[in-house]
Amino acid sequence: MLLITCQALAEDIQNDVVFSPRLQKAYFEIQKLRLPVARQLIDAERNQQPANAFIPYLDNYADLHYLLISEDKAAYKLLSQKEDQRLASIGKLSDNSPYKRFFQAEIRMHWAFAKLKYGNELSGSWEIIKAYRLLEENQKKFPDFLPTQKSLGLLHVLIGSIPENYLWVAKILGLKGNIAMGIHELRVVQKEEPFFRQEAELIDLLLHAYTLKLSFAQQSRIRLWPKEQPDNLLLHFFATTVLMKEGKSEEASHYLDQAPYGSMYIDFPFLEYLRGEIAIQKGDYDHAFEHYILFQKNYGGFNYLKDTNLKLFMCRWLDGKDQEASVFIKKIAVKGSTIVEADQFAERIAAEYLAGKIGHQQKVLYKARYATDGGYLDTALDFIQAVSEKSFTTVPEKAEFNYRKGRILQKLGQEEKSVPYYERAIQLAESSSAGFGASSALQIGYILMENRNNKKASLYFKKAMSYKKHEYKNSIDNKARAALTELGQ
Repeated sequence: MLLITCQALAEDIQNDVVFSPRLQKAYFEIQKLRLPVARQLIDAERNQQPANAFIPYLDNYADLHYLLISEDKAAYKLLSQKEDQRLASIGKLSDNSPYKRFFQAEIRMHWAFAKLKYGNELSGSWEIIKAYRLLEENQKKFPDFLPTQKSLGLLHVLIGSIPENYLWVAKILGLKGNIAMGIHELRVVQKEEPFFRQEAELIDLLLHAYTLKLSFAQQSRIRLWPKEQPDNLLLHFFATTVLMKEGKSEEASHYLDQAPYGSMYIDFPFLEYLRGEIAIQKGDYDHAFEHYILFQKNYGGFNYLKDTNLKLFMCRWLDGKDQEASVFIKKIAVKGSTIVEADQFAERIAAEYLAGKIGHQQKVLYKARYATDGGYLDTALDFIQAVSEKSFTTVPEKAEFNYRKGRILQKLGQEEKSVPYYERAIQLAESSSAGFGASSALQIGYILMENRNNKKASLYFKKAMSYKKHEYKNSIDNKARAALTELGQ
């Protein structure tokens, strides 16, 4: 990649922020997940420019990527002790430098994401508050300093996506969210700030993929980016996960197969987990089992352990090997954490199965679910058409059947046919199965919004958020809140 010479280089040198060619390269190497290479470059520069404030920023940026991917608790405990030291080092910059508060805010945001990942929610939330205030102050003091808008834009979108029942907390703390403003700020950086352009664009795309909604142009960009940078592991990873999330696992597998690897890159065992996910969606249970086992063998983290044991159970149970499957379902209660929704779901399903609440008749629902998730819709439709609501005995099973059939029909472009199934799932979910009710209401909201029936759509988005305890509440509430914001509410 062509290295970018910052326009304010003379001012940066005066303020002890030097964007040297070596450090610029390190910054982009971090974004490729070539962390060993990046650290060598940073250390070489440290020997020559020990007071350069760009160095502690990059140290922290590299640590963030390592901690999010490795889930190394020992490293987290050790590296978190360096936060104050790095903030103090950057604090030596002149108050007249726009990089002082910007770098300090960035470091606080890095640690916010790390702390939230490692389950330290209270401390992580305070980091976000402190970062937000630093960025707002920097914006007022240096309104023409564009990098501030990269980070402020991210926070404006995230805060603007907070579910309505938590908005009072943001208001008390003085946090202001605005999705449209945040996206605008990120786009300004992409257009006018060359050095942080790629990071701003990546943030923009991920916000749309996981909180808002990807446009056709953005989907095309996600596909093109890894081809432009074949040595960028992070871009291959995001192309894979975003396409999988969009129900395009067959296409995602090509990006996964082409992902670079080797000693120059950080170890990334989660890629084996993704290979397992695609295989189980295709119904290739033996290969899925092998990938999940390999993931567990090479992974030292704490998330997705319960989920992986559930998937190992599914690989055997759905393949008619119930006795072999039982070994894995029993591990779920004793191994791993419940920070991510997938692990929360796994723990609930394990408890229900061991209590005798999940029977043989539900196998078809899981097969249909996995096939739907991967975009193997004809296969999913074959599974679900082989049964009817009468095939199931409990209300949760009946609710799930209706949601699954509605989702398959919707994804096949048969929205009108899908709505009655979603409505039936909502009706059944009034007494139980809140997750299927919330998911069905969300999807009806999307269908109505596409048909420009915004008034009725908003009612369904609000209904989706009204369901109380279920394992997908955070993600569904975030999506519904974002949709309501898009509708001007």
